[in-house]
Amino acid sequence: MSEISDTVASLKGIPTKQDLKLQLEQNVMVVDFTKLNGDKRVMTCTLREDIKPPATKTDTMSQKKVREISDAVVSVWDVNAKGWRSFRYDRINSVDIVEEYLTEWYNKG
Repeated sequence: MSEISDTVASLKGIPTKQDLKLQLEQNVMVVDFTKLNGDKRVMTCTLREDIKPPATKTDTMSQKKVREISDAVVSVWDVNAKGWRSFRYDRINSVDIVEEYLTEWYNKG
């Protein structure tokens, strides 16, 4: 992590990209970001093993090496849409940890 990106994260009040990924692996998060077309989006997402689906050969986004291709993009499991989604780290407005989980979020597979 560079000093510049650490400073930007600090100024925006968000975790660094590395810290965000660690938090996503341990929590469900609400991420508020601006899409490239300018629309604001709020997504409830995670990278928790007990919530995201297991990796498969047919679903390339479930494979970690595929999700980490672009350094600018964070790929996550959207617990409400039940699908893989991504957002650009530099377009995040805020992140919050979800305190109460819904049982339907958990991976039943």
